[in-house]
Amino acid sequence: MPLQNRVDPFGLIHAVPDRGTMMGNRGGCFHGDDKTLKPTHWKTRQWITCVLEFKGRQRELMSEGTYTELFFLDEVTAFAAGHRPCYECRYADAKRFREALVRSGVFHYRPKASDLSDAIAGEIQAVLKGKSEREQVRVAELPDGAMFTTGANAFLKWEDRAFPWAFSGYGDAQSLPEHAVRLTPHITCQALAHGYEPGVHSSISKP
Repeated sequence: MPLQNRVDPFGLIHAVPDRGTMMGNRGGCFHGDDKTLKPTHWKTRQWITCVLEFKGRQRELMSEGTYTELFFLDEVTAFAAGHRPCYECRYADAKRFREALVRSGVFHYRPKASDLSDAIAGEIQAVLKGKSEREQVRVAELPDGAMFTTGANAFLKWEDRAFPWAFSGYGDAQSLPEHAVRLTPHITCQALAHGYEPGVHSSISKP
């Protein structure tokens, strides 16, 4: 049986065989000795997304006393789920992300990693705790790379089209709906709108 460590765009964690193209964590360990998840699916607000390989490091997944490894289809999925680029294995991307936010005017200073975590993971944690609701938006106003939902399914906005998301990849392009519920956190949307170019799974079809 696959481990419960695959994250969808809603920020929920599932047990499916598809690994995806990126790894990440939520600030520490929230699994037990039997590698099953505890009731709260995060440790802190330090939700990051990482590369699958870095400096030849190897580790046993969900080993005792370490952080809980998570996997994502691609970077835009991790963004929707409330994660940001890691400042160790993805330092160049983390800098690009921060610089895009400074250009956006959201921050008038160079924000620390903790500032980003509070804003990004904090938004999704509040939703998952039931303390806030996701925002209704006009889909045309979302930046490329943002994800949204019109019900039970998630979609990626990319090149002014909607691509249905699945653990194995994206489906065929569809027309954008007029309104939907935004999944990607507000701060992350600002980075996407101001020049950050995210990684997208190769299943995205071309016009």
